[in-house]
Amino acid sequence: MEVDRVRDIERCSFILSTNCMIRASRTAIFQNLLTSMDASNPSSSSHQWKYHVFLSFRGEDTRKSFTDHLHTALKQEGVITFRDKENVKRGKPISLELLKAIEESLFAIVILSRSYASSTWCFDELVKIMECRKKIGLIVLPIFYDVDPSVVRKLLGSYAEAFIEHEKNFKKNINKVHTWKATLIEMANLA
Repeated sequence: MEVDRVRDIERCSFILSTNCMIRASRTAIFQNLLTSMDASNPSSSSHQWKYHVFLSFRGEDTRKSFTDHLHTALKQEGVITFRDKENVKRGKPISLELLKAIEESLFAIVILSRSYASSTWCFDELVKIMECRKKIGLIVLPIFYDVDPSVVRKLLGSYAEAFIEHEKNFKKNINKVHTWKATLIEMANLA
């Protein structure tokens, strides 16, 4: 258990160093982002940020390990972070509170883990995150946790298995599955 904790803390180091830069220049980042948005888009020019970071993750994989450590580290750096604390019930639609929190965030950190693709909730969240990236300039930072980036990009292993299940379960709404797949690949290819 201690080895896992140390490993998770080490994985947070990159995020922390990035986070320190964010904290040091937070005002400049906010100003640059706001001024760079298209002034003709009313939702962009009047957008109100409530959170600096929205954490998107598969709870059963990382909630009590990496995500907890990352959340704590972000809070210690003064970064206002939204993290779902509720136990998400399988099959329930994504809550309006989560969708609103995504819209009110400057950054979204998406923690892609081995069973991330098995969660329809995570995919609904991801679709909203990528929509906000396009509409309001949400900055998306993917983290590959115990999964190789190529597995996600090419939909291999547990990701391929998850999509086979989703296609079985969503036969009447297969377009939704195709949207999840395209959105995941788009996000995984972000630099």
